[in-house]
Amino acid sequence: MTTTILNPAGAAMDADGERRERTELTELIRGREEGLLAWLAPLVCRQSVTLDLSAVRRIDAAGVAVLLNLYTSAREAGHRFAVSNPTHRVAEILGLVGLDRILVSHNVVRKPYSGHALSYVAA
Repeated sequence: MTTTILNPAGAAMDADGERRERTELTELIRGREEGLLAWLAPLVCRQSVTLDLSAVRRIDAAGVAVLLNLYTSAREAGHRFAVSNPTHRVAEILGLVGLDRILVSHNVVRKPYSGHALSYVAA
């Protein structure tokens, strides 16, 4: 099972080192969500995927729905889907709807170009 880490702001790189150019994704909002779904839905059915959200500055309900759809499709296919490096605003929205616990991967190393660091206080 191969895990692919995708950065929609630049190139996609899979575990084999193959690069595929992508257009920049800075907003995951109504009207732009279908392109992401069409691109990733077949991929999450074949392998595990971690989506780098470091360039995404805005997300709305349609964007959240796409992430949830991708997560569900991956799980049904026996794979994992996660997001990494969410910007502060995106992490805040995912936290408000309770998806931060199941979608955000904390095992991915933050890159210097990533959004603001988040602090979680253990209770």
